[in-house]
Amino acid sequence: MSNLLIYTRHIPNGITLMNLLSGCLSIVAAFEGRLELAGVFIIISGVLDFFDGFTARLIGAYTQLGKELDSLSDVVSFGVAPAVILYHLLRQSLGLAPDQSIFDGHLLLLLPFAVAVFSSLRLGLFNIDERQTSLFIGLPTPANAFLIIGLVFGANSSWVNIYNPIISSSTVLIVLSVVQSFLLVCELPMFSLKIKSLKPAVAYKQLTFLVGAILLIVVFRKASLSLVIVWYVVLSVFYYLFDKLIKKQV
Repeated sequence: MSNLLIYTRHIPNGITLMNLLSGCLSIVAAFEGRLELAGVFIIISGVLDFFDGFTARLIGAYTQLGKELDSLSDVVSFGVAPAVILYHLLRQSLGLAPDQSIFDGHLLLLLPFAVAVFSSLRLGLFNIDERQTSLFIGLPTPANAFLIIGLVFGANSSWVNIYNPIISSSTVLIVLSVVQSFLLVCELPMFSLKIKSLKPAVAYKQLTFLVGAILLIVVFRKASLSLVIVWYVVLSVFYYLFDKLIKKQV
């Protein structure tokens, strides 16, 4: 029985390592130009990232090792993998030949990897920031990754006319890399999506987000992922300013 308990306690870590493997497969798919498949692997990583924490809480197997493995896996799945997707999109937008790269002087191709760098920084800060128990400070790395892969899904949907100008513009992609890097580490409080009560007075932020997200999914379907993340950021900014205004009046 004791051996069974020891093995059971490693289940969350096993799920975390599956998250890491899925992130690695996303990177491989991205370098092969199969960007939609790369996005699917990131979504799988997102699901596994949820279940490793859920399982750890369910069986009481939360450990320091699990915490460290989770961050290391997230750097790959939600930092490096989306950065490689951005890198591939930027290469395409610049019209570079397959044999042209960063090492041939195309230094603009470095910018997408700022997303990986700042994702790593954000995850490190999250681990030591005691303020982030009931909210987020800065955009969570999974949400940041979903915004990027949402562009790929949108460009392969019936809304291609909206998304193609975005992913085919090197200027937009460069600005996006910078803005996303900033959002990862900025001091903007972003509300947690966990609904602890169905009372509107308590969960009004989460319920407002949920209603908007459902409407976006119904209208845009496959092309909705990036829009849902933008909706989350806009709401977070709105409620941050609203809360500050209320505090001033009080």
